[in-house]
Amino acid sequence: MKKSILVFSHVMEIGGAERALLGLLESIDYTRYEVDLFLMRHSGELMQYIPAQVNLLPEVPQYASLAIPIGEVLRKRQFGVACGRFIGKENAKKRIRELKLPADNGVQLEYSHKYTRRWMSKISEKTYDLAISFLTPHYFVAEKVNAKRKAAWIHTDYTAVRVDVESELAMWNRYDHIISISESVTESFLKVFPSLSDKIRLIHNMLPQKSILKQADEFTVQNEMPEDGSIRLLSIGRFCRAKNYDNVPDICRRLLDAGVNVTWYIIGYGGSEQLIRDKIVEAGMQDHVVILGKKDNPYPYIKACNVYVQPSRYEGNSVTVHEAQMLGKPVIITKYLTASNQLQDGVDGVIVPIENGACAEKMARILQNREVLARMHENCLHRDYSNQAEVIKIDELFCR
Repeated sequence: MKKSILVFSHVMEIGGAERALLGLLESIDYTRYEVDLFLMRHSGELMQYIPAQVNLLPEVPQYASLAIPIGEVLRKRQFGVACGRFIGKENAKKRIRELKLPADNGVQLEYSHKYTRRWMSKISEKTYDLAISFLTPHYFVAEKVNAKRKAAWIHTDYTAVRVDVESELAMWNRYDHIISISESVTESFLKVFPSLSDKIRLIHNMLPQKSILKQADEFTVQNEMPEDGSIRLLSIGRFCRAKNYDNVPDICRRLLDAGVNVTWYIIGYGGSEQLIRDKIVEAGMQDHVVILGKKDNPYPYIKACNVYVQPSRYEGNSVTVHEAQMLGKPVIITKYLTASNQLQDGVDGVIVPIENGACAEKMARILQNREVLARMHENCLHRDYSNQAEVIKIDELFCR
C-alpha cells in the first residue's frame, strides 16, 4: 500500500524555494507514495510544471485570503481572516519598532499566519503518513493537518532574520522533523533554537535537472542580452534586501573603472525595484546594469550569460547558483554565512568579499582570467547538482 504525503506551500511564483519544491516533487517515486499538494493560492508561473502524478487539492477561501489586500479579503467576506491579519499587523508594527528592524523583515508574514490560524479550517480530513510544511511560517500544518509524522523545511539563514523566538519555538515543537537544506543553515538555526538539535535532518535541495536543461533551449535571448563585446553577468532573485541588488550599480561602476567591460543583467521583481533603479541612475550605470524584470523561464538567460553572480547579503542555499552551475556557468558569490556550502571555492565558483570595493577588486581579477573561467566551466559540467538521490532521505521521515 502506498504511503500518503501532504505537501503544504504558499503559491508557485518564480523563486528559489518554489523551484526546490518542484525538484522534490519531480524526485518522488510515485509507485511508492501518493502525494497531495496544498497551495494557499493556485497562482504563479510555475503552476504548469507541477508533476501530473501530484494531486493538487482545491483552494480553501480562508488560506487564499492571506497575502492579498485586506479590502479584497473583506469583499470575500472572510471577516475572521481580516480580523486576524489586522491584529497580526498591529503586533508586528509594535515588535518592529521595539527591535528597530529593517523594512524587509519576516515579522509581518510570521504574525499574519500566527494571528489568523484560529480562523483557518482543516486543510483536509484525511490522516497522512507524512505532512510537509515547505515554507515558513509553519503554523498551519502544525495545527490544521492530521498526520502521523510532520516535517517543516527551513530555507534561510536564521542569524540574519529576527523572529519571535518564544512563539516560533512552540510552533517548531509541534513537528517531528525540521529539515535543513545545508550545514550552514543548520548551524545558524541552532544558534537561535539550540534545544531543537535532535529534530534537525539535512536534506539538500533537489533540482529538476531534466526540465531545466529542456527549458534552457526553449528560446534565445539575443535581443535582450546581445553579444556586444562586454562580459555578460547575470543575477536572479527577488528584489529585496537579502539579495543586495541595490549595491550592484556601484560594484559594476568599480568594475568598469578597473577596465573590465561588463553588462550586468538582473532578472526578478519585488519591493526594492525602485531603490535599485535609483541606484543605477546615481552610479551612472544606465547602459551597464539592465533590469530584465520577471521571467517565467530564466534558463535561456542563464545559458546566454558568461558568469552568474549572486551578490547576496544572506542566503539559505541559493537555488539559482546551483541551476547556473548545472548549465555550466562559472559562478561568483559573496561571502554570506552559508556561501561555503554553495560551491568549492576556486573549483566550481569563487567566493568574493561582500564590501563593494573588495568585491569589485576580486571580481575584476576573476573576470580578466580566461583560464580560471574556463576551468570552472569545465568543472561545473562534470558535477551533478540535481541532488536527486537526496529523495531517499524522505523514507527516514516516516519512521523516526
